Formats: sequence, C-alpha cells, structure tokens
Amino acid sequence: MPYQSPISPGRSWYEDTVDERPSYARLDGDKSCDVAIIGGGFTGLSAAAHLAASGTNVVLIEAHRFGDGASGRNGGQMNTGQRAWPEEMEAEYGFTRASALFDLAEEAKAHLLDFAKVHHIDIDYAPGQMSVAHKKRYVDNYRAHAEIMANRFGYPHISFMGADETAERLGSQRFFGGVRDTGTGHIHPLKLLIGTARVAAEAGAHLYENTPATGIASNGGKVSITTDHGTITADKCLIATNAHGGNLEPESAAHIMPIGSFIGATVPLGDDSPVLPGGESVDDSRFVVRYFRKSKDGRLLFGGREIYAVTDPGDIHIHIRKQIAEIYPALKDVEITHGWGGYVGITMPRQPFVREVMPNVISAGGYSGHGVMLSNFVGKLYAETVTGNRERLKLFEDLKIPAFPGGRRLRAPLLFLALNWYALRDSI
Repeated sequence: MPYQSPISPGRSWYEDTVDERPSYARLDGDKSCDVAIIGGGFTGLSAAAHLAASGTNVVLIEAHRFGDGASGRNGGQMNTGQRAWPEEMEAEYGFTRASALFDLAEEAKAHLLDFAKVHHIDIDYAPGQMSVAHKKRYVDNYRAHAEIMANRFGYPHISFMGADETAERLGSQRFFGGVRDTGTGHIHPLKLLIGTARVAAEAGAHLYENTPATGIASNGGKVSITTDHGTITADKCLIATNAHGGNLEPESAAHIMPIGSFIGATVPLGDDSPVLPGGESVDDSRFVVRYFRKSKDGRLLFGGREIYAVTDPGDIHIHIRKQIAEIYPALKDVEITHGWGGYVGITMPRQPFVREVMPNVISAGGYSGHGVMLSNFVGKLYAETVTGNRERLKLFEDLKIPAFPGGRRLRAPLLFLALNWYALRDSI
C-alpha cells in the first residue's frame, strides 16, 4: 500500500515521480554532537549538508519522514527576492537594507541551482515566472515594479506584460496584466529534498527519521534535546520545524502560524494545449494567492486553496478543479489525478522568523510561501554562523517579526477571521 504521510493529506504527484524515497533509521540511544538539528525539511537538511561538509559533527532528527512537510509538497516556485517586493522592503527598512536582502535572495537562487548541479540532483528546473493581476486596478503597480527592479535594484530580468501578452502567455483571459521574470523558475521540490538528504548523509551527518523531539533545554553551555528513544546533547541547536513546531519552544510557536495549502495535478494536457505555452510558473495578486505551473510531463499543477481552520477539506479535487475552471474554463471537467496538501509556516509580515530563542539555540522558519529558495539558503547561513560568520544570517534575525495576537488560545481563530476577510476582499 502506498505510503501516506500522517501530517499531510493526500498523495502528491511528486511522490509518484521519484524512485522509492530513501528511508532513515529512528534514533535509538543517546548521542553527543557539535550541532543538533530538529526538523528535516529544506532548512535543516541544507544546514546538515553544509555543516557536515565542514567537518562538524551533526545529528538531525525528523518527527516523520523527510518530505512529509512543506519542503517535499510545495508548489516548487523559486520566485525572486523576498516575499515582499524590494520597494516594499525599502519603505520599511530603507534602501540599504532592502538592497542587501534582495542581493541575499539572489545569492540564494544561485546557490540552489549550483548546489543541485554540483551534487548531481535532477530537480526538473524550468525557467520563467509570471506574476499577474487579477484586478485591473493593480496593473499600474506591476508596471512600476518592473521599472523599479531594473532601475533601482539592478535586476533586468523582469518585464511588464499588458493584458494581451498576459492572455497569450497564460492561455487565459482571466488576468489584466502582470510581469514576466526570466531570471528565476520552478523545480520538483521532493527531488531537491531527497538529494539534499543524500548529500548530508554522504558528508557524514547523522540523519534520523520518525524521531520527534519531546523537549529542549539549554543549560551550562550545552543544549539537550529529548526524544522517546534517546537524548541528544549538543553545543548548538537549530530548530527548523517551521509549521510543525507545536509546543516544542514557545517563541517560535508565538511567531510562526501553520496554515494549510492544497495542490491538484491534472492529467497531461498535451502538446497542443494553449495553457502556459512558455512553461513559466504563475502566481496571482490575491492575498490568498493562487499559484500554478506545468510539470515536466505537461500536467497543470494548481495550488490555490489555503485554509486557516483546523480541519482539512474533505475533497481537495473538487475545490481545486473549481479554481482551475475560473482561469481555464475549458478545463472545468479535466481529470485530476492527484490532490494533496500540507502546512506551511507564515509570520505576521510574511517574512522569515530567525531568532536565537534560548542560549545556543536558533530557530528558523515562517517563510510564508517563499521557502523553496530562502529556506535552503537559511540552512547554509546557519552553517556559516557555526563556523564563525553570523553577519549574513543577522539580516534575517533583525527583521521586525511581531508575535501573532491572542496567544496560543485565540491566535488561530483571529487569524482565521482576518485571512478569510482578505479572501473575501480578493473576490470583490
């Protein structure tokens, strides 16, 4: 019987397009190491790979299997820059910091592609990304954005698209304009995750699956992580659980909120399909964003149903097909072969939460839908801090990330109300 993740509903198209996912043993007994990592997604595995390559003794534990969380089930879009546009970051932090954060994100993009190339990880990379306006009044913002990116931030790869070009490149009349970015693209995230775990293991990192952390403490210059089958004692620790931190540590829990996001995969549309003839990925201007792209074998991979309540929708296929039909009416009856979901971590300002939450313990997460590129690189930056250079990670640590209001009891209902209000506004 096919494996079903205990923390994420549905079976993904990604799972069915990789060879058998490698499995790693459960931790059994006590361990001592230089660095302990909690969480086996992009951040944790990237940190483990870079640390082990530098000769650091690393132990990483994952509560379930590598790829069960968002890192193995996301939309695969790399994007450019931070989640907020550079001009928005400039308005909050000033040009110098906004430019530094943009440059760091550009380095993150290059690092991801270089890492995959150097380590022979076939990630199905395809170039091109489009961001499109679902309301006419947003079009001028996209036009200005393209000019700002070229003239103020030195990024020449974004061009403005009017309504006609947008319709031609998408194969849909639903949008009013947007921008096309030829300096980024999209990937098969589970292939990258599996490959990163392989690289980490080959470099000497000790990787354990099905090993949830049950507690963490920092005393006397040492960090202690308890599990059901052993205790890890380390000099330093990285918490990289993102949406799945639970009650492990209160600071991260107060700043990172899990929300559900769901994707459907159609049957292959065929070479004559007008849908996305250039093969770019797409995101739209909704607050509750819709994102889609074509796979290597010509399927439409469509994500668009975020939820903020506790329960998952009963039938992912029905909801996703309805949203596909809004953009591509000819696909209203298209067969959807896969429907899956998972939880991503968001923060109030939709920027990453990176913070030293107790002595020698850094937590990183809350990439807010922008994690394919950033989370891998934050793992690398954490490895840099262990070897003595914390300056680049500090760019993320110094971001203004407030806690969610309402505490643990009220924050989920309050967020549900707020974000459903935004979803209603998207439709007006």
